[in-house]
Amino acid sequence: MSTEPRRTRRLLPILRALASLALLAGVLWWIDPRALAAAFAAPAPGWLALALVIGVLQTALSAWRWRLTATRLGVPLGFGHALREYYLASFLNQVLPGGVMGDAARAWRHGRLPGTASAAAWQAVVIERGSGQLALLLVVIASVLASPTVQAVPARLAEAVDARGLPWVGTLAALVLVATALARRAREVLRSLARALGLALLARAVLLRQLLASLLIVASYVAVWLCCMRMIGLVTPPAQAAALVPWVLLAMAIPLSVGGWGIREGAAALVWQAAGLDAAEGVAASVCYGLVVLLSTLPGAFVLQRHKPDARSAPEATPTCRADGP
Repeated sequence: MSTEPRRTRRLLPILRALASLALLAGVLWWIDPRALAAAFAAPAPGWLALALVIGVLQTALSAWRWRLTATRLGVPLGFGHALREYYLASFLNQVLPGGVMGDAARAWRHGRLPGTASAAAWQAVVIERGSGQLALLLVVIASVLASPTVQAVPARLAEAVDARGLPWVGTLAALVLVATALARRAREVLRSLARALGLALLARAVLLRQLLASLLIVASYVAVWLCCMRMIGLVTPPAQAAALVPWVLLAMAIPLSVGGWGIREGAAALVWQAAGLDAAEGVAASVCYGLVVLLSTLPGAFVLQRHKPDARSAPEATPTCRADGP
């Protein structure tokens, strides 16, 4: 067997870490570091506490959504088990390159449980995260339709795509090419996933619950961001910021960094500037948000320490059968 694929896999984490560092360096080159430092002069700990409480509710709701999805696919999970695994996955997503390794780990661990179909376990994670991205996209579209300020953002972002924006264009083009190649080679997998989508996301019995849960989770992300702004005393109007945050979160779906670092800050700078706001404030809020999210996932580190991955450890699951609810 050729060693090239192995070398490529080993290089990818390093390249993603370098991408984060390069993007952060580019943001610092663009933004005045003194303006960025000034935003952190007097943090308010009360807002940090509120952001962490929201993070707990956010993780619990995400675990519930995963449990609902898995149950619909005939591979149910107990809520306590789902919550522990979600914390672990969130922590790994923050500290490992790509931002998806934690999700891959929980899908793999779920699929190795006795009586659990591996394919369905993977589909549950893909659909659960896809539900969140769908809700985020709907919120972005709604923000454009509802806010006159945000309506100007797409055109201004297009104008801002100069030398700084070329890497983003190249990244999106590469993702489209990869997706096309995968689609050609994995038609059966895609057909199976389409059937699972119809059952666990689009079915009338579950669609409303999926969308409501996902919209609440998106709202919690925005709420944490607003808490971060208040914590460091930023003056961006909260209503205006709330309409812009989903754009930044959407950019974080690109799996090219560690914990979203670099991509998130670059997107915040571009979006804030496109909205006619201080780009330094967008970056400051983004940095604070990244640190708060990392703190909120630390229970996952305790799960990793106390409960080492063991596929033989069965969750508090109900009998393996299809059901309409969790």
